[in-house]
Amino acid sequence: MARLVMKFGGTSVANIERIRNVARHVKREVDAGHQVAVVVSAMAGVTNQLVAYCKEAAALHDAREYDAVVASGEQVTSGLLAIVLQDMGINARSWQGWQIPLVTDRQHGAARIMSIDGGFLTERIAGGQVAVIAGFQGIAPNNRIATLGRGGSDTSAVAIAAAIGADRCDIYTDVDGVYTTDPRIVPKARRLDRVAFEEMLEMASLGAKVLQVRSVELAMVKKVRTFVRSSFDDPEKVGVDAYGNPPGTLICDEDEIVETQVVTGIAYSKDEAQISLRNVADKPGVAAAVFGPLAEAGINVDMIVQNTSPDGSTTDITFTVPAADHDRARAVLDSAMAKIGASNVQSSSDVVKVSVIGIGMRSHAGVAAQAFQALASKGINIRAITTSEIKISVLIDAAYTELAVRTLHSVYGLDKH
Repeated sequence: MARLVMKFGGTSVANIERIRNVARHVKREVDAGHQVAVVVSAMAGVTNQLVAYCKEAAALHDAREYDAVVASGEQVTSGLLAIVLQDMGINARSWQGWQIPLVTDRQHGAARIMSIDGGFLTERIAGGQVAVIAGFQGIAPNNRIATLGRGGSDTSAVAIAAAIGADRCDIYTDVDGVYTTDPRIVPKARRLDRVAFEEMLEMASLGAKVLQVRSVELAMVKKVRTFVRSSFDDPEKVGVDAYGNPPGTLICDEDEIVETQVVTGIAYSKDEAQISLRNVADKPGVAAAVFGPLAEAGINVDMIVQNTSPDGSTTDITFTVPAADHDRARAVLDSAMAKIGASNVQSSSDVVKVSVIGIGMRSHAGVAAQAFQALASKGINIRAITTSEIKISVLIDAAYTELAVRTLHSVYGLDKH
């Protein structure tokens, strides 16, 4: 017998028929003797509609009231799933974030979880009752409902799994696991059996949409074994392997991965914009004059490349920001131009970041050179490069995205089953 947290996203609970399918997945685990908590998102499209209502009501609205409105989507789903489970003869009840309680900070609309008292929840689950929990929400110190931001139900699920000491947190999605890259670009992409927390964190932050970044961070810190699996599998035909693991991808500690490949996967992100400052004076304080105002404006800077002129008098500074922040970043730089002193500013949103990820890179030399040679052989120019122990990211023209991903996926042998 195990204690499980099962999380279902919006597409998995899009209508009553799909909610009944989710209930069958839950019943399978209950019948197997497991203690179960379920975390649900709002039905597909509902959150977008609720957000639209807020904007229609008033362009500038109170973030606390916004949270009160958008959190209702998950409340509806949790109640409906509890009703369906009860109709199937399963002892179940719905829980809202404040009833647990899941306590957040005061950042309405993008709150962070501060604490969870899992005592009452654990008592109920241990007594055989299925807890159906509204994800994405908690209660702020001002006693108001607070939401965790887009994808927050993943974070809710992992946090609750840690709070109740769950043996596993199963994230059910519309895909059957984590792949070596996007199967829509590379048909030979393979589903990975296991991925280390660090690798998944890089993949999630670099464009893979399977899991929300904050949920992976939390799983890594709390050591919550997390499975990514499909909600569209037939609930009655899903089994486990010799190790008790269901079909899907296990996100786990590096120690659980016996055979480590050099490269685990290729990710890409189209949400990039490149900004270049030309002929900036090469003297102390210039970088601070550029990046200080951007930080104050809450704009994240990623790749940074600096090229100094032959005589050492000037430098070009190139960096990337999220595409959504491009116009705001330009405005911030324009207002700081007197201190920066660049001759001109150039920018482009027609760029993509492609990343090679793998914990095996720590102990293997030449991985970066292999990527650069492969891209050069296809005539793909690299605009910027960043590296870490387990990642190499290159910025390229968006037109070469698919070619670059396919090339890198092949050169590291990820096509081979």
